[in-house]
Amino acid sequence: MGPPEQEGKRLYLIYISMTELELQQYLLREYPQENARCEWKEFKNLKNSFCGDEKNDVISYVSAIANMDGGDLVIGVHDKTLEIVGTDTYNYDKQKAILRLTERCVNLSTEDLYIDEFITDDTNRKVWVIHIPKHLPKRPVFAHNKAWQRIEDSLVEMTTERMSTILDEPIFSETDWSAQIVSDATIDDLDEVAIAKARMMFKKVHSRIPEAEVNAWTVETFLSKCGIMKNGGITRAAIILLGKYESAFKLRPAVVQVTWTRRDEKQDVVDYEHFTVPFILTVDEILSKIENLTMREMPGGTLFPDTMKQYDDYTIREALHNCIAHQDYTMQQRINFVENPTYLYYSNAGSFIPGTLENALTNEEPQAYFRNECLCRAMVDFNMIDTVSRGIKKMFNEQWRRHFPMPDYDLSNPNRVIVTLYGKIIDENYSRLLFERTNLDISSIILLDRLQKKYTISKEQSDYLKKEHLIEGRYPNIYISSSLASLTEKKEEYVYNSGLENEFYMELIIKYIKEYGSASRKEIISLLKDKLPNSLDEIGKINRVRYLLNILKKQGKIYNDAELGGSCWKVK
Repeated sequence: MGPPEQEGKRLYLIYISMTELELQQYLLREYPQENARCEWKEFKNLKNSFCGDEKNDVISYVSAIANMDGGDLVIGVHDKTLEIVGTDTYNYDKQKAILRLTERCVNLSTEDLYIDEFITDDTNRKVWVIHIPKHLPKRPVFAHNKAWQRIEDSLVEMTTERMSTILDEPIFSETDWSAQIVSDATIDDLDEVAIAKARMMFKKVHSRIPEAEVNAWTVETFLSKCGIMKNGGITRAAIILLGKYESAFKLRPAVVQVTWTRRDEKQDVVDYEHFTVPFILTVDEILSKIENLTMREMPGGTLFPDTMKQYDDYTIREALHNCIAHQDYTMQQRINFVENPTYLYYSNAGSFIPGTLENALTNEEPQAYFRNECLCRAMVDFNMIDTVSRGIKKMFNEQWRRHFPMPDYDLSNPNRVIVTLYGKIIDENYSRLLFERTNLDISSIILLDRLQKKYTISKEQSDYLKKEHLIEGRYPNIYISSSLASLTEKKEEYVYNSGLENEFYMELIIKYIKEYGSASRKEIISLLKDKLPNSLDEIGKINRVRYLLNILKKQGKIYNDAELGGSCWKVK
């Protein structure tokens, strides 16, 4: 027989009987791939595998899964194919196994720790699925006196970064706000069109589940599968994503609203509108308001001749979805989305969950926790966000690909996240560097981005960029190079600015000398003083003039006709 339906709550299964083919199909559908949340293992004999060698036994894998986001360990199947091989549970029943797990896995939570047992009717093979809860805040799970984690296909001792992430997690005193049941809400409070779209997106995300099966689910079953209906009750997450317009009042005093505003160059408001539930539909309405103009990537230049939109579609959508997913609705504030002529401004209430932008960009692991766990899980099911911290990184990568400024994350207020997304080039030299140096790492790009926005960087950071021939000037008066220095330093002339700028200055020098017949170094310094970069100090400008004169002399265009110690430059 097949597994029973789970209407909004987990069933602690005592015994499920199926044929081997039915069981394999069920496992492939419910546990379609190995990842940080799912592991397949043969473990043909639990006597030797339950508490055996570290890194290669059941408790090691339980530790690894618990230390990420929780998940499932499937025992009695082939590691690569999910072919049913069966396992000998020896003298373990499920209760004894759970007891042994909690004894051997330090800090393992017993809440939602349970085992499903399957026995095939035709081949009498037994399969266990151990359902493993996520670790408790600040409490990594240990096995063999070590904390484990899964990285790609390998089980490894927990990294320092992952350990720090767990130890730094806040201990929330309250349960997930988005998961709470709205006592007076029913299915009638949900929008049919929103539900239909949610089901369509669910099928795209969970393509391993037969489409006909998803179509056959009742609305109640579908919502329960997505975790937004529990024990027949409608959660706040369900109202936020799928609720009818008028159902938003049932979430009061929480404010579930996005305010879109358009401002002109003078920052005067020229248009605005308030949007509310169901967000799975109204997000499209909000984004349709944006005047995403078609423009050249490099206005006035020929380096990038292709036209493009002012904003990348994925990026503007991802930023808004993040606001909805991570908003602290208990603070009773609106999400703000402001459209300016050259940038978009997003803000939502609540702290930045990854802690720092660096964590969000460098962490390769799934997000450890969410403010609105239930809401986020549903948004994953509906293809609105993901759980492995790729969204923010992809936003940065898309701006990188377009040679546009990086998004700005203002985290100065611990109770608010502000994101600025740029739709215009700030410094052409920055964009040119990204175009020509495709091998730059994200850290260097972010430093260059800060520099083009006139933000401060440290002396050490400046030294690094200068070593890589990415900036010029003397700290703190530094600026992005307008042309690339040869990595082999063959171009000795590239000491200060780009060749294009040097040509401009040298043309002025020659024109001045021709006009007046000759010129002293002092006169040439006076000529160029106000035209040279402001980042150069007085000595730097004098050295620049000396450099330009030497280049012109080497090119045979001018010569010094003065007596020894003097300066009288003439055109040859």
